[in-house]
Amino acid sequence: MSNQMLHQSMLANALPPEAAASAPSQLAHLLDARYPGLIEHIGQAIVLHDADGRLHYMNPAARQIFGVPGDGDTPGMADWNGWRVMDEAGRPLPFQAHPTSRALREGRAVGNEVIGLYHRRNQKLVWLSVTALPQSAPDGSHTGMVLSLSTDITELQRDKTLFHRVQELAQIGGWQWDRGSDALYLTGEAVRILCRRVPPMTMHALLDCLCDDDRQRLRQTLDEIRGDTGFDLELAGTDPSGTPFWVRMIGEPDPHDPGSERLSGTLQDITERKRAEEALRAQAQTDALTGLLNRDAILAHAQQRLHAPSGPDLALLYIDLDRFKIVNDVLGHDAGDHLLIEAANRIRGAVGEEGLIARFGGDEFLAVCRIADNPDRPEQLAQRVQQAFTAPFRMGKDEFNVTTSIGISRAPADGDTPRQLIQSADMAMYDSKRRLRNGYQAFSPRLAKRQQERLQIETQLRRALDNGEFHLVYQPQVDLRSGRILHAEALMRWRSPLLGEVRPGRFIELAESTGEIVRIGHWVLGEACAQMRRWQEQGLPIQRIAVNVSYRQFIGEDLVDSVRRMLGEAGLPGHALELELTERVLVEDVADTSRVFDQLRQLGVRLSIDDFGEGYSALNYLRRLPIHALKLSHSFMKGVPGARSDEAICQTVTGIARSLGLDMVAEGIETEAQRDFLLRLGVKVGQGFLFAPGLLPGEFAKRLAAQSS
Repeated sequence: MSNQMLHQSMLANALPPEAAASAPSQLAHLLDARYPGLIEHIGQAIVLHDADGRLHYMNPAARQIFGVPGDGDTPGMADWNGWRVMDEAGRPLPFQAHPTSRALREGRAVGNEVIGLYHRRNQKLVWLSVTALPQSAPDGSHTGMVLSLSTDITELQRDKTLFHRVQELAQIGGWQWDRGSDALYLTGEAVRILCRRVPPMTMHALLDCLCDDDRQRLRQTLDEIRGDTGFDLELAGTDPSGTPFWVRMIGEPDPHDPGSERLSGTLQDITERKRAEEALRAQAQTDALTGLLNRDAILAHAQQRLHAPSGPDLALLYIDLDRFKIVNDVLGHDAGDHLLIEAANRIRGAVGEEGLIARFGGDEFLAVCRIADNPDRPEQLAQRVQQAFTAPFRMGKDEFNVTTSIGISRAPADGDTPRQLIQSADMAMYDSKRRLRNGYQAFSPRLAKRQQERLQIETQLRRALDNGEFHLVYQPQVDLRSGRILHAEALMRWRSPLLGEVRPGRFIELAESTGEIVRIGHWVLGEACAQMRRWQEQGLPIQRIAVNVSYRQFIGEDLVDSVRRMLGEAGLPGHALELELTERVLVEDVADTSRVFDQLRQLGVRLSIDDFGEGYSALNYLRRLPIHALKLSHSFMKGVPGARSDEAICQTVTGIARSLGLDMVAEGIETEAQRDFLLRLGVKVGQGFLFAPGLLPGEFAKRLAAQSS
C-alpha cells in the first residue's frame, strides 16, 4: 500500500471531536476493517498524538522505532526527554518546527520531512521521513489531534551521508546538464571543486570557470557529442582570486533515455596531482645544484625555438669557467659547488630576462636568446657575463679570480639542430680559450674548417701509434759557454701517410684532450730510454735524456711503474732520465703530486718544470716539492735582449731558481745575443736553433762522436 493511498484513507476517516478519547481504537478498527492486519504489520510507524505531544496511539512499528515496550494503549507514555530531535543537517529541531506541530498550526498536511532522533542513553540515531496529517471533524473543525506516518530511512540516510563523504574524500562531484535548456545541476562537491560560492547554473557559466584554451576544448567536445559517445577531459581553470585549479570532467548521454538532451557525469579535483606533476616536471628540468635549467630542458627549448612558425630565432652562448678545476681540486668539491652556485647567479644576473640559462654539465653553462629583434644580443650578453666575473670569488679566507670563455652560434647559419648549434658554439669557445682566456668568439666558417681538420687529425691520431707513424728527434742541451752537448730532449714527430708531416702544435693538444696522449707518452718514454741505452753502448758522452710528461699521463696511476719498467728494460740508472712536467702538475692535487714526485726521486729520476712562468702561480709549491730544475720558456726569449718585460721575466725566473737552489735551462735560443744575455744572468745550460734543431738519432750520435774526438 503506498503512502499516498494510506494518507487518503486516513483523511477520509477523520475523527469527530467527541471521538478523540476513543480515537486509537476507532482508527485501528476502521483501518483494520478496510485493510485487515494493516496497522499491525505495516513497516511504517503510525502515531496519533495531541497538540501537547501526548501520545494516544502507536502501532507496533512505531513502538519498535521509539523503543516503547508492550502493545496496549499508550496514552502519553513516551519519554521524549531521552531523545534529541534534529533536522536533516544535524541541527537541533525545536518542537514548533516539528512536522506534526506545523501540521496542526498550518491546518494542512506536511509531507516527507526528514528528521533525526538521537536517544541519549542508548546512543541510537534514527532517521525518519515524516508525513503529518492534522485530524479534523466531518464539519471541518480541528480535533487537536495529528496523525504522523514515519518511514525509517536510517540506512538510506547513512548511505547518502557516506556517498557525500566519499565524494569529499575522493574529491569527485557529480553534474547533469540539459542541452536544450542549458540548465546545469552540480552536487555540493562539484561546486567546491570549481571554487565557486554560487553554483554555476548553466554550462555557459561553468565554461567561464575555465582557462581560454580548455574552455574552447570543452565547448567543442560538447558540440560534437553524438549518440552514446562520452568524453573524458582534463581541464584547467582559475578561482575568483586567480589561483589555478585542474579538474577531470567525464560525461556521457543518459543511457536510460537515449533520445533525451541530458548529459551527466563526474567532476574530479586533480589539482594536487597536477601540481605534483608540475613539480616533478620542474625537478626533471632543473639542475639540482644551481636551480638553473638542466641539459635536457635547454635542448628541448632550443628545439622548440628552431621550429617556431615564424622561423628559427635563436642564438646560443656556450660559457665555460676558466680555472674551475684548480679551485675544485685545491679547495675541494664543496668549494667547487659553492663556486658553481655563485657563477650561476652571476650569469643569471647578467642575462636577466633576455635569455634562458642552463647548466650544461660540470663547469659549462648555456644561454639561449632571441636575435630577430637585436642581432647583436649574443655579443652584448657575452660582454655582460664577462663583466660579472671581474670581481673575485671568496671561499672563506681564500679569494679566486675565475673568468669565462664563451662561444657563440646562431641559427640557422651555424646549425639547424640544437646539437649542431652547441657543437658550433663549443668549437668557438675552445678557440677563444686557446687564443685568450676571458674572451668570447662567434662561430665562423674558418672555425668550421679548423674543426673539420681537427676531426680528421683526431681520426688519424687514434691509429698513428699502432701504425708506427711516430718517431723521435733529439734536441741537444748544451753548455752555453762552450757549446758542448750535455743532454738531449726527446721531441715527438708524426709523419702521417694521409696528412703528411703534422707539427706537434697541431696534435699534442688534441692528444691531450682525447686522452690518447697517455698511450703516446708511454711509447715516447720507452723509445727514449732505449735510445739512451744505445748511445751509451756506443760509448757516446751523454749524461741524460729528457722526456716531456703530460698532465694526463702524470695523473695516471701507473706512471711510476711505467718509469721503473722502462728503466729496467733499458738497463738505465734513474739519473739518466729527466722528466719535464708543466706547472699545472704543481698546483693540482698537491698531495698526490708530492707522493709521485717522492717515488720518482727515489728511483733517481730528475724532475724539472717545463715552460715555467707561463700559466700558473706555482711559486708556493716549488719549496715543497722535490724539483731539480726550471726550464725558461722559449716564449720569453723572443724579446730579449731589448724588451724590458721579457728581460724582467727572465731575470725573475732565474732569480727564483737561484734562490731555491734549482738548476736553470733556457729554451728557444736562436741568436748569440740571447746566449750572451743568458750568460750574464748566470744561466749555464740551454737549447735552441742556435745550436741545433731536433736531430734524428744517427745525426745526434755523429755530433756526439765529433765532440768526443
